Amino acid sequence: MLLNIIRTALVVIAVSSGDPAAALAAGCVVADPTGTPLNVRSAPQGRVLSALRNGTAVVVVDERSLAGRRWAKVTAPDGTLGWVFASYLDCTMADDDTKSAPMKPRTPPQ
Repeated sequence: MLLNIIRTALVVIAVSSGDPAAALAAGCVVADPTGTPLNVRSAPQGRVLSALRNGTAVVVVDERSLAGRRWAKVTAPDGTLGWVFASYLDCTMADDDTKSAPMKPRTPPQ
């Protein structure tokens, strides 16, 4: 329930800000193929703050590339906020129930 409220709030904020890319906020689940907890960092490649287990639901609030790697700033229901390696997230777009490739937003039709 809380995750749905957070996801809805993020989409509303993104839409009202006029940022169409942000409006495609993704609800994701941690899916680290190594089976170990996914490190949550203070910044991309920053110090480790905590870790999230596979299956933990998160909401992506920002993303960026650093040295050719994609990073996502996520928030989890327990209040965890930080940066994770985006390839280790399995995401569903907020405007759709289909799964996307990890962190690759769709291009709007022309």
